[in-house]
Amino acid sequence: MIARPPGLGLPPALAQPRSDLTFALRIVLGALSAFGPLSIDMYLPSLPALARNLGATPAAAQLTLTACLVGLAAGQIVAGPASDALGRRRPLLVGLAAYALASLLCAAAPSVWALAAFRFVQGAAGAVGIVVARAVVRDRSEGTAAARTYAALMAVSGLAPVLAPLLGGQLLRLGSWRVVFLALTVVGALILAASARIVPETLPPERRRRPAGVRATFAAPLGDRRFVAYAAAAALGTAALFAYISGSPFALEDVYGLSPQGFSAAFAANALGILAVSQAGGRLVGRVGPRRLFATGLGAMACGGFALLAAVAAHAGLWLVLPALFCAVASMGLLTPNATALALAGQAASAGAASALLGVGQYVLGAVLAPLAGAAGAASALPMAAVIAALALAAVAVERFTLRGERG
Repeated sequence: MIARPPGLGLPPALAQPRSDLTFALRIVLGALSAFGPLSIDMYLPSLPALARNLGATPAAAQLTLTACLVGLAAGQIVAGPASDALGRRRPLLVGLAAYALASLLCAAAPSVWALAAFRFVQGAAGAVGIVVARAVVRDRSEGTAAARTYAALMAVSGLAPVLAPLLGGQLLRLGSWRVVFLALTVVGALILAASARIVPETLPPERRRRPAGVRATFAAPLGDRRFVAYAAAAALGTAALFAYISGSPFALEDVYGLSPQGFSAAFAANALGILAVSQAGGRLVGRVGPRRLFATGLGAMACGGFALLAAVAAHAGLWLVLPALFCAVASMGLLTPNATALALAGQAASAGAASALLGVGQYVLGAVLAPLAGAAGAASALPMAAVIAALALAAVAVERFTLRGERG
């Protein structure tokens, strides 16, 4: 592979490739990064059945997804500064224990509103793992090595959206939607045990920020135009992904007639697309640069989004809808790792807080806009397609007009 000359159009943090993460640590960090898709995707095949079982409308059932997204956002706001002040391990282990407990409470929820409340707690607890995983990579990696590391983490975390809906669909053969949350309880406990054994403390005491300084921590990344621009574009792209996640169970099962197992297979194929594209990007980043790969991912998402909108509006069948969805979703394999590396490149002093802001923007926007994808309930897939296309177009606009002239 031909490497780019160090420093070519890149900030210092991207111009100095460096990484010293062990293989085992990468596996665990990838698993921590997977808490978002694990918490969301495993129960997606059961969402229509969950609504019927709890006597809830599709919109109310989708609120359990929104609650988890809000929790994932709120948890990162707390976890980021906490990990900058207390180190990475302590907040991580507390968050993982809380995740396992919240998942158990979800399994016992008596109503859709109780489930939504427990899902908020589950999301907030899982957010700790997401923040700490990104911060540990930033503590130990720089440059194109960081972009490669984030892509490598997607090789692990990317398995979650592949396996989670497949496992969720099969678990429905054994019992109700509650079995899915019992499985998440076990997963949370296993990741807690692995993290306690493998994840080291990567933030020494002399680099930690005292609580009095944490309040000002968010000012540094928010004052960085590059960080804000990359974070905004990534948030819009990720919100499009959440619109797909929220709307696809009803669109593909109720509108297009797929079974829960058929939906799981289609969802897994799209997730495999993310995985394959992310690994291809990891191999290309040294030659092409993270900036160009990021722009390519946004362009592919926009093409897929508008192809999907055209297919749904023309009442085309799955033979057009599924390829368009695949293009829009698989593009995240280029967008996410490169946006993360570019946004965090200049944030060594506030890696936890910057990581939190990066995730918060994605989950808050997703939580606000994802329910719009199900506005027509089981009647039409048009709202989902329109939301995906509009968000992809907005992300491309941010990239074109705010980041014009950026290189790398």
